[in-house]
Amino acid sequence: MCHISTVTPFKLTLAPGKSIFDQVVFAATRSILSGVLQAGQGFPSVRALAADLKIHPNTAHKVVQHLIQERWLEVRPGIGTVVAEPPKARAGDRQRLLKDEVEQLVVEAKRVGADLDEVIDAIKAGWKGMRGGQ
Repeated sequence: MCHISTVTPFKLTLAPGKSIFDQVVFAATRSILSGVLQAGQGFPSVRALAADLKIHPNTAHKVVQHLIQERWLEVRPGIGTVVAEPPKARAGDRQRLLKDEVEQLVVEAKRVGADLDEVIDAIKAGWKGMRGGQ
């Protein structure tokens, strides 16, 4: 019998004071967006994810279920959990999805005293870092 082993394709250094769940979801999402994880590629099982990242299996399960619900991952019978094809969102959908994240970014930028040009430069740098600047 042949077993396919998937090693977690992203690294994570847990930061104190932040939700482990949120950190793992972010790391997985970033790996998908940056092209480290490609559509159709296998995603680690809950057990493998928990072991590789040294997190509680319940947290790993919640992460995988969240990524499935958000359509980053999909379950394929006989294959397992794989990275989903990226959805094509309409402009209105994109604005709605970004609203909360933009608000958090603005609040954090103002908290640290960053001006708009610094925020825009940081966004441009982050954008270029994902999938070669696409």
